Amino acid sequence: MERLSTKRTGWRAYVGATLVACSCVLISACGLLPDEVDETAGWSANKLYVEAKDALDTGDFTRAVKLYEKLEARYPFGRYAQQAQIDTAYANYKDGEPAAAIAAVDRFIQLHPNHPNIDYAYYLKGLINFNDNLGFLGRFSGQDLSERDPKAARAAYDAFNVLTTRYPDSKYTPDAALRMQYIVNALAQHEVHAARYYYKRGAYVAAANRAQQALRDYDKAPALEEALYLMVKSYDALGMTDLRDDARRVLDKNFPDSDFIRYGARQVDRPWWKFWGPSNP
Repeated sequence: MERLSTKRTGWRAYVGATLVACSCVLISACGLLPDEVDETAGWSANKLYVEAKDALDTGDFTRAVKLYEKLEARYPFGRYAQQAQIDTAYANYKDGEPAAAIAAVDRFIQLHPNHPNIDYAYYLKGLINFNDNLGFLGRFSGQDLSERDPKAARAAYDAFNVLTTRYPDSKYTPDAALRMQYIVNALAQHEVHAARYYYKRGAYVAAANRAQQALRDYDKAPALEEALYLMVKSYDALGMTDLRDDARRVLDKNFPDSDFIRYGARQVDRPWWKFWGPSNP
């Protein structure tokens, strides 16, 4: 038994030594293989920028991002670096990478608050959030913007608000102002969606509160007509006749021809949010 154990130990040592030797050979062989060639090696800042811009213009956004990142890494203080930062944000946005795009544009704003194109940076930030909220399915299925999570819509509004407030003469301000109105209407409608949901389930207090929230926060939005109607119905169901009558008076004064009073629903073919169709730059 002692002799067998010794033989086994020797065999294991032999196998282990063989494996180590083979590993060394493989590692050495790998070292002989040529490294992956970097086509951009030795490129000037101008060359990198031209190639990145060409990729951006032809729709190869992934390549554009990689080239802009190489440009900024190699020439961080050159005259192309700042432009590369904002172009990286746009390329990521067009490549369907909103998180990376937002990170890039935020870094640009933080590093270059007085840049001549800072107005565009805020516009782009708003646009990324705006279209991220609108979403692929929303664009092609006709889904209402107000039916989705309003977080990105609020972030878009904040960015557009900075643009229109600080840079009223910017060429991007008129479009940003339209988008802001669109967002306000969507957020108001979001509250009404919630109020309607609660009303249908008999949660009349919650329904009235969400409808009132829309009235407080979103003045003159089209959704306020339905918000007032839901308040009338909710207070009526609760037996709160004074509040019901107050809401009805406000509804009659502001919407004397309300479809909700006549039919219990809006009698229109086009959704409110199609008053303006947003387009991508």
